[in-house]
Amino acid sequence: MLASAPVDAARALADLLEISPQLETAAVLGADGGLLGSAGLPPARTGVLARAVGELLQAAGGLRRGEAAVTQLHASLRDGEVFAVTGRDGRTIVAAASGAPSPGLVFYDLKRCLASLAEDDAPAEPAEGEASAEPAEDEAPPPAPAKPKRRRRAKEADAET
Repeated sequence: MLASAPVDAARALADLLEISPQLETAAVLGADGGLLGSAGLPPARTGVLARAVGELLQAAGGLRRGEAAVTQLHASLRDGEVFAVTGRDGRTIVAAASGAPSPGLVFYDLKRCLASLAEDDAPAEPAEGEASAEPAEDEAPPPAPAKPKRRRRAKEADAET
């Protein structure tokens, strides 16, 4: 994990709470369950949240058949809802919402937030000897495909004459 991850996680979570007004709090946990960042959550509660989410995901996984891990969790509470999404890298994002938000939208926003964290961790340049998808500075980008010519309908052509 990069040393700057907590700052990046905090920024991503603040952005998440800004674009998703139904979310009140959010946190990102590392693959080891440690807190990487939080927003809208008192520092004294972050350990409780991390432990509770870990236990919820583990218990939900125990209910499943097979080896597949639980990647999404939605729990409805009396005065709100809790959502959690675990990414491919093992990080988990958890959020608490008030009211009755649309679960599909919340899961989408949580996944986008996790993806933005993964993008922040991605190396800026490929390692020596690796190919890059981007053209080199002295190399011209490939030409864009030509647009097909638009045909006029016969009626349109007759109307113009």
